[in-house]
Amino acid sequence: MDVLAEPRPGAPAPEASRFAGALSGTVEVRPSEKDGRTSTRFTVSADETVLPGHYPGFPIFPGVCLVEYVHLSVLATASAEEPEPELVAVESARFTGPVYPGDELTADIDWKPVDGGAWQCRAKIRSGRGDAASVRLRYRRATEGASA
Repeated sequence: MDVLAEPRPGAPAPEASRFAGALSGTVEVRPSEKDGRTSTRFTVSADETVLPGHYPGFPIFPGVCLVEYVHLSVLATASAEEPEPELVAVESARFTGPVYPGDELTADIDWKPVDGGAWQCRAKIRSGRGDAASVRLRYRRATEGASA
């Protein structure tokens, strides 16, 4: 998946950030109007390789791909000065509405510090039809716990 990210305020502007993933679309970082929130956008292409098998004749974007979208959003918005965050847990994922080819998704992401120096990412994903998923991921800095 190609990720084109606008840097956070004060961070140096990268030309483009690329992260490997199962998705073929582009995650776009959007300006957020709420302090402490990140917002991204992703359009589900009809060419996504996961669609023909999920489900044949009636394609629905798989829930695991929504989790991947949130994770790639986190990587795209990570500060250039900090180590890349390491995903350590998928704490929860609730899929509340179908996502179809052609849907434009938005994810609003909030961060919360949790015990042990970890961070919790809470994301709400919406399509043009309404809520699609709520995902909660736990991260730590890639250097934390590396020797354990």
